[in-house]
Amino acid sequence: MGIVNRDCEFNSFVFEGSVNTSVVIDCFDKFYHQFKIPTSLIIDNTPTHTSNEFNENMEIWKERNLTIYRIPSYSPELNIIEIVWRKIKYDWLPFSAYESYTSLKQELFNMLSFFGKTYEIEFS
Repeated sequence: MGIVNRDCEFNSFVFEGSVNTSVVIDCFDKFYHQFKIPTSLIIDNTPTHTSNEFNENMEIWKERNLTIYRIPSYSPELNIIEIVWRKIKYDWLPFSAYESYTSLKQELFNMLSFFGKTYEIEFS
C-alpha cells in the first residue's frame, strides 16, 4: 500500500497477504503519526475504504489532523497513487522481474525505495 504526494514523497507499507480494512486502518494510523501539520489524504472508493470499520475511524483521524477526502467512483486519474502504480507496472518494471516471485518482489522494493530519486513522476 502506498501514499504519495505531488512532490514524489512516497510512504509505502509493504506486507504479504490480503489487504483488508484492518490493514488499511493500521497503515493510516502509522501514517498520521509522521506529521506535525494538518494533512489531507485523497482515497478511492475501494471496499476497504468504505467499510463501517474504516468509516468509524474517520472522525478519530480528523481529530488528529488527518482529513480524508474521497474521489468520485471510476476516477482513477484523480488518484495520483494510481498513476504511480501504472508507471511502475508499464514503464519501470523490467520484463525480467516477472521471471520469479522473488525477482518481482526485489524489483518492486527497489522502485519503492528509490521513488522520488531514481524513479520520479512530474505531476502537472
